Amino acid sequence: MDDSGKNQSQTPQIQKVIFFLREQDDFHKNYEPKVVSLGPIHHGNPNYQLGENYKLLLTYEFIEGSGKNVEDVYNMIKEKIYELRTCFEEEVTKAYDDEALTSILFVDGCAILQYIYCATNKKFKELNIKTDSVAFGQQDLFLLENQLPYRLLTCLMSSSVKKEELSKSIETYIDLHVKVPEDQQSNWLSWRLCQRSKPQQAQSVKEENHDEVKPQEAHSAKEESHDVEKPQDSTISVATEPVHLLDHLRTRMLHGQGYIHDGKWQSYRNVQELKTAGIHLKRGKNCYLSEIKFTKQFLFRGQLHLPPIVVDDSTRPKFLNLITYEMCLDFENDFGVTSYISFLDSLIDEAYDVKKLRKAQILHNFLGSDEEVAKLFNKIGTDLVPNIEIYKDVRSEIQKHYESKWMTWIAQVFHDYFSTLALTITQTWYAVNSPPGPCDNFCKNLTPK
Repeated sequence: MDDSGKNQSQTPQIQKVIFFLREQDDFHKNYEPKVVSLGPIHHGNPNYQLGENYKLLLTYEFIEGSGKNVEDVYNMIKEKIYELRTCFEEEVTKAYDDEALTSILFVDGCAILQYIYCATNKKFKELNIKTDSVAFGQQDLFLLENQLPYRLLTCLMSSSVKKEELSKSIETYIDLHVKVPEDQQSNWLSWRLCQRSKPQQAQSVKEENHDEVKPQEAHSAKEESHDVEKPQDSTISVATEPVHLLDHLRTRMLHGQGYIHDGKWQSYRNVQELKTAGIHLKRGKNCYLSEIKFTKQFLFRGQLHLPPIVVDDSTRPKFLNLITYEMCLDFENDFGVTSYISFLDSLIDEAYDVKKLRKAQILHNFLGSDEEVAKLFNKIGTDLVPNIEIYKDVRSEIQKHYESKWMTWIAQVFHDYFSTLALTITQTWYAVNSPPGPCDNFCKNLTPK
């Protein structure tokens, strides 16, 4: 299986969300644009008039920086309109003739490229585009019904004198939505998250960055960050060109996967159960969803390595649209994102599980309380059908650990013993060292001399 997790012989078309998901009460919240419509599916909706104004501004800026005139770039798209039309399901483009579709793809394609360029180079302030529109706009770029053919973007980039800069900006932008920033002020995404954080979110970040990182772990974490921050090759060959931006995001998330093994199916367990059995959480060295593994430690201990993840307002629609993309009937794939969310959902039953993931520096909570995060993944994980071949080796190793009765028993004893011992020590310390209170002075006066 190749890294992209998709069948190269069949390219899925851009289409509407599958019919049975359209009946959900919160469909519009998770699958429809908030600020800007892209492509033919939501084109013309008056709710996105502000987005239309922004798109025209961004298109103007793109043409200005391309070194070409409007007519030349427009005609280049028009010449390829038949090829570009085949990238969409017939149903979503039949209302538009070639001229109308060319106009849509020209404006939207230029606008997307300029938006991404501005996002990665901090240029929005110069264009007087409001921060909230920028934040919601970036969510709209990863909606299934809001996709544009990547070959359109490639064509537009090739027409510009800034071709290399535009190409690199896309790779940087995708990385910002895959990687977890080590420094909360280090890049545009972390800045956006912090700007929109609630007080309790900021507190959780403070805990993650200070209280939960031991000094002796700092050097190790710094070394591991080199693995996380390796730049990606910005060159995309024709053979591996993404279908669209959502497909590009999925491919990058699943980078390096190769996790199919033989063996019987095993059940998942939540974080609390794993801890009781002596299995502890360990932050992975990179953010690829395939990088989940189990390692044996000294005697009865084990470690479950998980890739770090940022959870914020965009997490729900982003993953739901990735899952929905994997459900498209014309997309041959291994359900990698679906399987990851199913795995994560199995680990998270309640707020306690989220807290432990935060303390292990695996989950960065910019959403709200730990309970909100738990409910989020429990909701997303409802009714998913994962690929049971994925993570099979991890499940098998965890199951073997559980089946080693003596290891599980010793782990349980140590867990209970040290929990009780810690409580006893704490109580004793307070009994000996706590300052005298009013009751102590009163009783002292009653003592016979």
